[in-house]
Amino acid sequence: MTRIVLPAALRQYANGASSVELDHVDGASLAVLLDSLAAGHAALARRIRDEQGELRRFVNVYVGAEDVRRIGGLSTPVPADGQVLVLPSVAGG
Repeated sequence: MTRIVLPAALRQYANGASSVELDHVDGASLAVLLDSLAAGHAALARRIRDEQGELRRFVNVYVGAEDVRRIGGLSTPVPADGQVLVLPSVAGG
């Protein structure tokens, strides 16, 4: 099972859960995992990807400890027993 860890701001879209576990083929892409997430949690998936299917600009996604934007974006392979962390960016000054 791959675990998608959610911050408090997104938990309302997952029935209050701090994480969502999905069956996932080892090494399949982040895009495939997010498609699977959308099948069960469409409102949550819309907060992560935009209408074109790309990661939203102000959402950071990590596979393990790696920022996916630096290692392959939606093509990043995700281990079957991996962890994906979703974090909305925080702006301020």
